Amino acid sequence: MLKKLAIYPGSFDPITNGHLDIIQRGSELFDNLIVAVAKSSAKCPMFSLANRLKMLQLATAHLHNVKCLAFEGLLVDLAKDHNCRCIIRGLRAVSDFEFELQMCYANKSLNPDLETLYFMPSLQNTFISSSVVRSILSHKGQIKHLVPPAVLEFILKNT
Repeated sequence: MLKKLAIYPGSFDPITNGHLDIIQRGSELFDNLIVAVAKSSAKCPMFSLANRLKMLQLATAHLHNVKCLAFEGLLVDLAKDHNCRCIIRGLRAVSDFEFELQMCYANKSLNPDLETLYFMPSLQNTFISSSVVRSILSHKGQIKHLVPPAVLEFILKNT
């Protein structure tokens, strides 16, 4: 029997409690979940690709069916390389929808078999985004309620 596999892609700059919520819920629905941190040439990340991957690994260490990896290039190619037909994404608000819809259709145009499932955040995570965390960090503010404990420890040691 084929195992159900999904990919949760993102820049994770840094991973937040909102991301981890989606990862945990996705790991319960799929046999295996790949969390794929994108090199993201269009963005100027606060954290290096290696550090973003390390933070993902620290935050998901307790989830045994979750594998974290870094990738460059098209998501559809990553999905094909792993024989994956399902992408999961988070939708916090209506403002996320237009971008996510465009990405879904772009991916579908490149691979018609690829499905995208959307997860709404848990209520306590609806306002959390990596950009909010970065903004607070840049002003030396407190982020302990926004990121997983292992990620907070990593950030404090490495910034």
